[in-house]
Amino acid sequence: MIVLLISGTVLLSQNPVVVASKIDTEGALLGNMLVVLLEENNIPVENRTEFGTTSVIRTAIKNGEIDMYPEYTGNGGFFFEGIEPEIWKDDEAGYEKVKEIDYEKNRIVWLTPADANNTWAIAIRKDIAEENNLKTLSDFADYVNEGYKVKLAASEEFVTRPDSLPAFQKAYGFQLSSDQLITFSGGNTAQTERAAALGTDGVNTAMAYGTDGALSALGLIVLEDNLGVQPVYEPTPIIREEVLDEYPSIKEIIKPVFSSLDLEKLQKLNSKIAIEGLSAKDVAMDYLRGEGFIK
Repeated sequence: MIVLLISGTVLLSQNPVVVASKIDTEGALLGNMLVVLLEENNIPVENRTEFGTTSVIRTAIKNGEIDMYPEYTGNGGFFFEGIEPEIWKDDEAGYEKVKEIDYEKNRIVWLTPADANNTWAIAIRKDIAEENNLKTLSDFADYVNEGYKVKLAASEEFVTRPDSLPAFQKAYGFQLSSDQLITFSGGNTAQTERAAALGTDGVNTAMAYGTDGALSALGLIVLEDNLGVQPVYEPTPIIREEVLDEYPSIKEIIKPVFSSLDLEKLQKLNSKIAIEGLSAKDVAMDYLRGEGFIK
């Protein structure tokens, strides 16, 4: 609660909504969209975008340290055990399931998702892919197992989470050793993809996301997940029920914005940040203004 003292009179103002995001390009973009939308609608905001990794930010919202951030539906399989894994590979079923369970267990509300799949992926330099006819992760597994040079740049989360690189390795039957990995603490694919494009320390493959806009410009291609290992990861703003009860208009303020986002739009917006070097807040504001969501 913010307390203002004016001419000796104590006035109580509303609590600011603490808006956060993960440490990656799209997290910063969507987090700043939320910040700008709330500010433009006279809702007090504390900007905590680029707050931390999935585990860190998840703990923070459950503990009430933050109030709201953009999450991904497929992470329901990471947050909650004992759910049929195939549910997370269906966009509608996965959204409804995580929405139901997170509200029931944590009183966290999942709002309107964007129609885009920002799934985990592995990208490889285009010249290597074309020279060796690598199109799928099955092709890549054969390439690794035949002893060709592979060095992957990835986040610690991607390397260690059971549903990420370990899931790919198990399903496709390959194993990368520690000397075939360069691990970053954050999940920003701008780092991993640039390392692969430049060949930094021998890197030629990178952790990527489905909505990344830098891939083509950097000469990288995403290897097809032909066995369908990964869940669907639709970006969705989530908020603590207590905060939504205080500011019920947030739901309708945000709905048309996330409904307007799709894979192509997110790739283009992410590219403005990762390739053109624009700030996430500027890109967010330009999109919201251009689409008529703010003046």
